[in-house]
Amino acid sequence: MASALDRFRELKAFDDTKSGVKGLVDAGVSTVPAIFHHPPGSLALDNTHDHHFVIPVIDLAGAWTPSRRAELVGEVKSAAETVGFFQAVNHGVPEAAMSQMLAAVRSFNEEPAEVKRVYYTRDDGRRVRYQTNFDLFQSPAANWRDTLYFEMEPNGPTPEEIPPACRGVVTDYTRLVRTLGGTVLELLSEALGLHRGYLEHDAGCLEGLNIAAHYYPACPEPRLTMGTTRHSDPSFFTVLLQDGVGGLQVIVEDEKLQPVWVDVPAVAGALIVNIGDFLQLMSNDRFKSVEHRVVSKSVGPRVSVACFFQSHGAAASTRVYGPIIQEGDPSPQLYRSTTVEEMLQHFREKGLDGSSALQHFRV
Repeated sequence: MASALDRFRELKAFDDTKSGVKGLVDAGVSTVPAIFHHPPGSLALDNTHDHHFVIPVIDLAGAWTPSRRAELVGEVKSAAETVGFFQAVNHGVPEAAMSQMLAAVRSFNEEPAEVKRVYYTRDDGRRVRYQTNFDLFQSPAANWRDTLYFEMEPNGPTPEEIPPACRGVVTDYTRLVRTLGGTVLELLSEALGLHRGYLEHDAGCLEGLNIAAHYYPACPEPRLTMGTTRHSDPSFFTVLLQDGVGGLQVIVEDEKLQPVWVDVPAVAGALIVNIGDFLQLMSNDRFKSVEHRVVSKSVGPRVSVACFFQSHGAAASTRVYGPIIQEGDPSPQLYRSTTVEEMLQHFREKGLDGSSALQHFRV
């Protein structure tokens, strides 16, 4: 077995190529390098036993119609309190914009390595970053995935900082998803019994938006590694765009109350919305930030675009969040108060190690 020093050297040599997993594939690798090998117990790919769970699909059309509004709030509340995920349709983001965003991400990743290398960095101070695994040097095993990060709100990158393949497209897509985010926050506020503007205006949940554009090349030995390790999102909530390749799974309880991984299939025109760790904390466990993962596949590439709604800048380190317990509610407080920056720091330090960042904040 390789020593910790040997592993570090292998990781450093890989990272220094600045070519990512795509570079390995382009070089014709037929086996998965050891730095990407995950312990067999953490893979648990056998998911064939019977279950009948389906991720809910919620039609957001008519969100402003009083007769539909109450029903819609109920649907969002049910999804947020159980699986923590739903597929949103009629969400207001045109399919053309979704297709253009996926195409732009794929185009960037399939450019020559020397073109992409300019953007490869581990400097968190840069608003546009291309890299393999933000936690490459912290996680127990690397994931078979490259990512292009954009810090878009509140102070986004200049056009010159954005790769030409994505320039214009990512800015337009951000604007559209941010509008959808406002609608989602209103529905979630009402689902918590709060006034419609609470999460957006009082809590500032719409102030920051990060994008992680993931590229998962086809894997020669998918049973040895993962696309993304089991985790929950350190965000208020996330809006995910995925192509039709598949691989996203969430963990739920089956009829025997046993944990089981279920697929989140691509639904034409849909965007996936999932509750993040901060809303589970703020809701005092009423809403569920459910763990999910992406399995590696022998087909690909898989492309997805995750929009994380998080606070940034001064607000991330100064605004304090804690459980919202309304007057007359006898529920005990389950979490201590924290800031976005503290939770993100904890998340970055632990990496995608298969555990939830929320456990660190439980009382």
